Amino acid sequence: MEAIKAKNKTFKKLGFTYLETAEIVVSLNTLLANYQVFYNKLRNFHWNIEGPDFFELHEEFEKEYNTVKENIDIVAERIRVFGVKTNFTMKKTLELSKIEEKDKNLSPLEMVREVLHDYEVLHDSMLDAVNASLETGDVVTENMLTEFMTELEKRHWMFTSFLK
Repeated sequence: MEAIKAKNKTFKKLGFTYLETAEIVVSLNTLLANYQVFYNKLRNFHWNIEGPDFFELHEEFEKEYNTVKENIDIVAERIRVFGVKTNFTMKKTLELSKIEEKDKNLSPLEMVREVLHDYEVLHDSMLDAVNASLETGDVVTENMLTEFMTELEKRHWMFTSFLK
């Protein structure tokens, strides 16, 4: 097996064992569950936004859920790369997710605050997966998550600016 040496670490190109990837898969499953609940929440916000910020937030929530939808697929496929199936029921998704559904109507500002809160949960979840990836030398998963985090941090700034 070929490996790349960098800063006293060995990064494997292929052939991670199940044990080497177990922590990565667990953290990616949590991220996947968080993303799925977040996606549903964003769809509800998109459908139910009202008031003077309707046009702007309606569009922003749609942009956000489309990004999340793409990321869900990328995360699930990354888990499959490790030979693990992502058989998620809604029940399992809700059990794993640290993002919670909202069953009451929220004002537009409350919706934005919810998005910002959920960004923090997603960011923490991504950091857990990055750390697991780095410990194993899985630079592909680390790179994927770094790209997600770059976009998430930018969107966090934008929604934070909206509230000011």
